[in-house]
Amino acid sequence: MDDYSECLLIARQELRLAQAALRRDMAEYPTPIAGCDEQFNHLLDQSERVRNALAALDAQHFVPTPRKLTTGQGIESR
Repeated sequence: MDDYSECLLIARQELRLAQAALRRDMAEYPTPIAGCDEQFNHLLDQSERVRNALAALDAQHFVPTPRKLTTGQGIESR
C-alpha cells in the first residue's frame, strides 16, 4: 500500500472512532437539554466537524489535466 493510502485509511479509522465516542457522549448526556447548553452544543459542533472530515476524505475531486502537451501552446482543461 502507498504511504498516503495508508495514512488516509488510518485517518478514516480515527475519525470513525471519534464519531463513535461523540455519539456515545451525546447519548449519555443528561437530560433535559436546554437550547443554550454549551457542552452539548460543543458535542454537536464536534460531531459535525468529524462528519464533514469523513465526507471530505470520501469525496471524489476533479483534477483538470492539460490536453495540449506541447510547450507554448497553452493549457486547455475541461
